[in-house]
Amino acid sequence: MSRAWTVARRRLLHSIPVLAIVVLGMFALLEAAPGDAVDAYLAVSGGDAGLVAQLRQEWGLDRSFLARLGAYLAALGRFDLGWSVAFSRPVIAVVFERAPNTLLMMGAAICFSFFAGTLLGVAAGVRPGSVRDRILSALALILYATPSFWLGLMLLVSFAVKLSWFPLGGIENIGMPETGIARVIDIAHHLVLPVLSLGLIYLALYLRLMRSGMVEAWRSDYIRTARAKGLAPNRIAFRHAARNALLPVVTMLGLQAGALLSGSVVVESVFAIPGMGRLAFEAVTQRDVPLLLGVFLVSTIMVIVANFCVDLLYAQLDPRVAVED
Repeated sequence: MSRAWTVARRRLLHSIPVLAIVVLGMFALLEAAPGDAVDAYLAVSGGDAGLVAQLRQEWGLDRSFLARLGAYLAALGRFDLGWSVAFSRPVIAVVFERAPNTLLMMGAAICFSFFAGTLLGVAAGVRPGSVRDRILSALALILYATPSFWLGLMLLVSFAVKLSWFPLGGIENIGMPETGIARVIDIAHHLVLPVLSLGLIYLALYLRLMRSGMVEAWRSDYIRTARAKGLAPNRIAFRHAARNALLPVVTMLGLQAGALLSGSVVVESVFAIPGMGRLAFEAVTQRDVPLLLGVFLVSTIMVIVANFCVDLLYAQLDPRVAVED
C-alpha cells in the first residue's frame, strides 16, 4: 500500500471523532447560551406571549434538549443542516453561498504568505547576521506584532480612501457586474487589500520559521558534505538546506489553517466581504442556532481538509516519516 493512501486513510479515520466532538460540543454550548431566535426576533419586531408560543412551536424550540439533539443528528444523517430562521432559507444553501468567498480569500492569503514567507526566509537564512537578514527579521517582527484589524484599516485608509487604487469593500462590483475574464480581474482587484491584511501577518511567521530552519541547516553535516563536494551555493541552499528547513513551515501551515479561518471574521467585517466570517456574526446576532451550527460544521470540515493536505505534503517532503498499516 502506498504511503499517500496509508496517510489518507489514517487521517480520514481520525477526522470522524473530531467532527462528532465538534457537533455535540457546539450544540450543547449553543443550547446552554441565554436567548434564542425568538428572543432576537421579538427584540426587533416585538410581539405578545401568544406570538412567542407560536414561534417557539413552529421553530421547534419548545421541545427538550435531547429531542432537539436527536432531530438535528437525524437531519445531519440526511445531509440536511436545517432551516435558517434569520434568512428563511435552508442552512446549506446560505453556507454554500458564502463559503466560496471565504475559501477564495483564504486560499489566496495562504499561497501568498507561504510562498513569499518561504522565499524571504531563505533569503534571510542564507547569510545569518547579514544586513539583509537583520532587515527582514525586524520587518517580520513588526508585521507579526501588528493586529490584523488595524493593518486592514490602515491599508483601507491608505490605498482605498486616500489613493483610490482599490475598492472600499465587497467581493466584486455589484452595480455593474462583469462577466468572463473581466469578472475574474474585478474580483482579484477587490481581494488585494483583504488578502494582504490577512496574509502579511502569517508571511512574517513563515519567514521567521524558515529563517530559523535555514540557520540550523547550515550547521548540519550534510551541508558540510555538500560543500566538500563542490556543489554550487544556490544548489546547496535550495536543494538541500531549504527542503529540510521547509518541514516546520509546512507543519505550521496546517496548524494555522484554523487561525486563518478565524482571522477572516475580522477581515471580512473590515472589508464588507460576504463570507463565512460575516455569516457567523450575523447568525450570532440573530440567535440563529441552526445557521451557526452549519457554519461551525463546514468550517471544521475546511480545517480538516487543510490539515489533510498538509499531512500528505509533509509525508512527501520527509521520507523519514514512518506510516504503519
